[in-house]
Amino acid sequence: MRTGDPLPPVEDVLAALATGLWRWDNRAGTVTFDAEAARLIGLPARTTTLTEAGARARFHPVDWNEIDGIIRLAVAEGTLAEARLRIMDDRGHVVRTVRSRSKPIVHGDAPDVFELIGTLQEVAEPPPGASSRTPVTGDWRRSREAFLLDAGRALAEADSTAEVMRVAAGLSMPGFSPDGLAVFGVAGDRLTVIGHHGHKPGAEGPFTDMDLATDYPAAEVCRTGRAVYLSAPEEYRSRYPAAWPLAAGFNRQSWAFLPLIVAGRTIGAWMAGFAYRVTFTPDERSVLTTVARMLAQALSRAGVAESERELTDGLQKSMLPSIGPEIPGMTIAARYVPTGGGLQVGGDWYDMIPLPSGRIALVIGDVQGHDVQAAGLMGQLRIALRAYASEGHGPDAVLSRASRFLYGITADSADTADLRFATCLYVEADPVTGTLEIARAGHPDPAIRTADGTVMMRPTAGGLPLGIDPDADYPTTRLALEPSETLLICTDGLIETGGHDLDSGWARIRTTLEKLPADDLELLADALVQAVHGPSSHHTTGPLADRREDDIALLLLRRATESRVPVTARRTAMTIAQAEPERIAVARQQLRELLHDWADDDQIDSAVLMVSEMVTNVLVHTDGDALMVAEVGRGCEGPRRLRVEVADASDNLPHKRRPGELASSGRGLVLMELLAQKWGVDPRGEGKSIWFELYEPSGPDAADITEPDLSGPGVSGPGVSGPDITQSAVSRETAGSDELA
Repeated sequence: MRTGDPLPPVEDVLAALATGLWRWDNRAGTVTFDAEAARLIGLPARTTTLTEAGARARFHPVDWNEIDGIIRLAVAEGTLAEARLRIMDDRGHVVRTVRSRSKPIVHGDAPDVFELIGTLQEVAEPPPGASSRTPVTGDWRRSREAFLLDAGRALAEADSTAEVMRVAAGLSMPGFSPDGLAVFGVAGDRLTVIGHHGHKPGAEGPFTDMDLATDYPAAEVCRTGRAVYLSAPEEYRSRYPAAWPLAAGFNRQSWAFLPLIVAGRTIGAWMAGFAYRVTFTPDERSVLTTVARMLAQALSRAGVAESERELTDGLQKSMLPSIGPEIPGMTIAARYVPTGGGLQVGGDWYDMIPLPSGRIALVIGDVQGHDVQAAGLMGQLRIALRAYASEGHGPDAVLSRASRFLYGITADSADTADLRFATCLYVEADPVTGTLEIARAGHPDPAIRTADGTVMMRPTAGGLPLGIDPDADYPTTRLALEPSETLLICTDGLIETGGHDLDSGWARIRTTLEKLPADDLELLADALVQAVHGPSSHHTTGPLADRREDDIALLLLRRATESRVPVTARRTAMTIAQAEPERIAVARQQLRELLHDWADDDQIDSAVLMVSEMVTNVLVHTDGDALMVAEVGRGCEGPRRLRVEVADASDNLPHKRRPGELASSGRGLVLMELLAQKWGVDPRGEGKSIWFELYEPSGPDAADITEPDLSGPGVSGPGVSGPDITQSAVSRETAGSDELA
């Protein structure tokens, strides 16, 4: 080029000098290389844009970690960032070393958002293992410190032996990286192989069960606690002639065997093998020794963690039974999920007990606390409950005896911290009829998923938690599990975990139960646990500030569908005793839950009012209890039908009354006639059943599908004469006692 000629393009000059350009856009997370820079990092010689992760894979990890700090310092000081970087091929080998000079450009006021523009140029570098070393990034000691910091962080996070070995295999030491690793352990007087990397499967065979007295470097390290460094094959062969034939086949040039020491005790040895000769300078030995110490601590922690997990699994398997699908006509699924710390065992439990009568008992409970003592008490209480149930006692007697047992083993303790109680739910199920007899000791109520997917809580009578009062009584509640229905019983961890109270917790469970089919109980059980304890549970936190977790135990029991019997879409039944008039409110709530998706709110109010009237009259005008049965179903054609029956033991049939304007009763038949689309009275062998039916509107013009017949009796049962309706309709809020009985 002559004086005065224009300068050639910058790209041509840089290409002539074997220098490439690169640009790192921190905001977009991309790195762009021109053709020469792409060639230098081992890519085809054309302009290339990579993600940050893709660019990082082309450089030595230690160099990349350090250049990140250099760049951030240059951003803060407004200076150039200079460093040397090793380029790695796809097999992890160093192919060349390049020098980078770059200028960071900060965008706006945010120091973390910048653009880096610089050059890459190849430089000469001595081979690995050479005695004289040119610093790669910064100096040798800075590289060593960066490597040890990263290695220590990675090993500290490993919680299993396999994870420790994975981390150890990925360590790239500054300037000299082994291509083969092995970790040996000591079992009595034998040397074993814990794990290895860089060898073919099965290559560890000759070393897996070696006597510690063997003339092998790893055995000597375990015997003496001192490291062995072998810089050349000749040195290995001369010092360990008996073991050399085992090592010769790996074609390595240098070896380092270092002791793994924890609390002054040698627990094994670490071997690092190199494909090239390493002189093992003091700096290199210092790095290897430090890595060996960190590796020993990581293996020790992993061993303790694995022992705890093994102990936890053993305790859990011994304390919790295996639930099988061998119940005729029924299927069952169970889950126990420890969510606390420590040994991951607590006081929650479940059990399934075959009874002498041919029935089965399902038990679920929660001993106060989350520690070893709670787990021990849980084991004792579970055995006691199983023994009492196997003797043939009813649910009430089983819980009474269990409460006395728990009180006896905790009340005499001098330490008040040892006083514990337990909640429990005991269900005796008849596989043939689906009858459930339930006794409850301070435990959450069960829930039932009907055949059409509707989920309802089933309030049951209960007593104090076990262990508080040795003379406590536990009343029994009888329910019926219809074909295709599913029973859920659980501990409070399933309800309240994630800051939920009983109401919001049940709403979350109901959503999960209703959106999945109940044919696969195992899938349904997993979904319930995931909704509470899985990743999605973080999006469904409750209203409470306390987000502590609790153990979860749950049981699902499903009664199989009988093809011979038509399945009622949903059904609920409950008994209201003479001594429990407050359960009328529970009956109203049960009916509203049954009709949660009913199209006509006025019909729901009418049904609730009629049920209240019918049950109240049984309690007022008879000496027996009332049995309410409500069903929602759909025939082959037509709308859904609600049928409610209230049965009692009185033979007296309802009769017409003409109440005065100020009378507080006598309007029950008027309500039935006005509000029900069908109603009637069916005499039974002992007592009678009063019933009514409502049909769901199918459209805006179908408010009344079946008009009540006001000219006749309007009932299907015999012996009932229709009233002369001359009275005005009473308010829907009226709940007085009428002469229906």
